[in-house]
Amino acid sequence: MLVLGDAHANTPDRRQSLFAAYRAADADVALQAGDLMYYDLPVPTYFIGGNNEDFDVVESLRHGRVESDDVSNAHLLHSTAETVDGLRVAGLSGNYAPTQFEKSRDQLYDDRRRHFVRDDVERAKQLDDVDVFLAHEAPHGLPVTEEYDVGCEHIDDVLEALEPELCLVGHHHEHAESEFGPTRVVSLAPAWESYYELDPESLALTRHETPPA
Repeated sequence: MLVLGDAHANTPDRRQSLFAAYRAADADVALQAGDLMYYDLPVPTYFIGGNNEDFDVVESLRHGRVESDDVSNAHLLHSTAETVDGLRVAGLSGNYAPTQFEKSRDQLYDDRRRHFVRDDVERAKQLDDVDVFLAHEAPHGLPVTEEYDVGCEHIDDVLEALEPELCLVGHHHEHAESEFGPTRVVSLAPAWESYYELDPESLALTRHETPPA
């Protein structure tokens, strides 16, 4: 199973790198942790919305009403779970903004649609038997390099409720690992630098350098 971090594939160079990772992995299915920004994909790809997306596409996927030649094999996880290669994979789309959190989703407009709200978090916490959880925000304790304190209490709450074996985190463009309770947490390097292969049976995650496009 292919695993990808942020792709930012709205430019030709980044899109070529994204497809180089797909070719190198030669997998039948992929997981992606947000900031995808290109949705016509070669294999079924289960992804979460990041803080940089085409939010018209993401909202259409959220509501199951996409009809476009530019969207193929893109499956949005939005406080939902799917069985993928025998694994129960779930995800919380978006990032956190305190000023938006108590709103309903239908109060979010334009780029504000990038955020998750309390209802999204509460629905995610009700999922069960989750093996792998995708998040664009990190839980506390993940040692990535930023100019601010990394860690979102609402991701903490979801992980405490679900206790997945593995949590895959986008957004930080840096490989880093930690543990949150029983959960192994991995911040994914961006797709133009690295891709990962996930063994569905052991949940072993192997990192590879993305080849030149």
